[in-house]
Amino acid sequence: MSPQSGASTAVATGTSVATAGTRAGREATSAARDRLDADRVDFCQVFASSGFDPEAVLAGVNALVDDETAVVGCTAGGTFTEERTMDAGVAVTLVTSDSFRFDTALAAGLSENTRGAVRDAVRALPDDIEEPYQSAIVLHDGLSGVGEQLSLSVQRRLGPYVEFAGGAASDGLRMESTPVFCDESVVDDAVVIVLVSGEKRPIITVNHGHSPISEPWEVTEVSGNVVHELDGEPAFAVWKDAVRDHAVETTGVAVDDVPVGSTALRKLMVEYLFGIDQGETYKIRWPRTAIEETGALQFAVDIPEGTVLRVMHGNKADQIASAEQAAADAVSLCDGPIAGAFVYDCACRQILFDDAFSATVDGITSTLSAPVAGFETYGELCMQAGQLSGFHNTTTVLFALPE
Repeated sequence: MSPQSGASTAVATGTSVATAGTRAGREATSAARDRLDADRVDFCQVFASSGFDPEAVLAGVNALVDDETAVVGCTAGGTFTEERTMDAGVAVTLVTSDSFRFDTALAAGLSENTRGAVRDAVRALPDDIEEPYQSAIVLHDGLSGVGEQLSLSVQRRLGPYVEFAGGAASDGLRMESTPVFCDESVVDDAVVIVLVSGEKRPIITVNHGHSPISEPWEVTEVSGNVVHELDGEPAFAVWKDAVRDHAVETTGVAVDDVPVGSTALRKLMVEYLFGIDQGETYKIRWPRTAIEETGALQFAVDIPEGTVLRVMHGNKADQIASAEQAAADAVSLCDGPIAGAFVYDCACRQILFDDAFSATVDGITSTLSAPVAGFETYGELCMQAGQLSGFHNTTTVLFALPE
């Protein structure tokens, strides 16, 4: 999909499924640059499947953008644009704009000192910004396990009126290495912040498509991201009690017969996650696996003691509809046409959807009628004005740029 001529902001995407990293980076960037048809590129976001050498991908990308282009990105389990979805590929998005300014910063040491890493990144951003509106894109190492702490630290440093969106880098559920990119650097255990300043405000939306099916339980014993007990009972047993009848009725699966560690249990835990009541909505938390020996549940992010959780359910149809609704919300909130959008969508959805994931992307792109690029994350960031928590699981988050 080509950008519209005459717009103050134009976005174009390109993809490649070449097996060599440098070639894939060059092919995807070349395709995007041809579609952009602009004299300069102000911003570039790269999503590269984890099977590639990320340094090689970045070398291919940087060879075809401008010296002044702000380049960021991360590894991904899967990538997509309005053109196609890819289990193994590179997706590149290029932006040229007279309305927006893009400033980037990178900081390492995220898992050991989240606040310090965010502080260092924000301090590296320029302080001579005169544009009236600021938003941010935040990418971070998906294995750091600090998504909620990160979102709160970014909000504290950027201020309550700077909305932001982004995602946790992923590696196709291998859980080995999930670095982020900035310019020519590829760094593990790091965060990248893109401050987007402009005469207009980018549109940020979020939707998850899950509904509660259980009573609430309080987390009564927890170690970091491992929840041992809910209301004093083993967490895995509580989860099974909550989903047992519903799973038989809706999927025909007997939860007690599903082995711990199996693909079948992983898929069931994507369909039956937990939600934290946020008033008008729920924040989703994914119980990544069960620990058979202790009956505990290991989540994708730290769960504080005292957190109140409910089991949630969301089927394929609800998930596809929720992604499309996130796009529809962006269209309704934008005063004019959307130039393009970045999509941060959880890797859990791929487990749930199997071959139906492309239908989700089709729903987003047809609703936006604009170039789209995204990746399957290990968690999504979306902090809107007035919110107190910004890390999500199994959720679609959009960051859309108006023309």
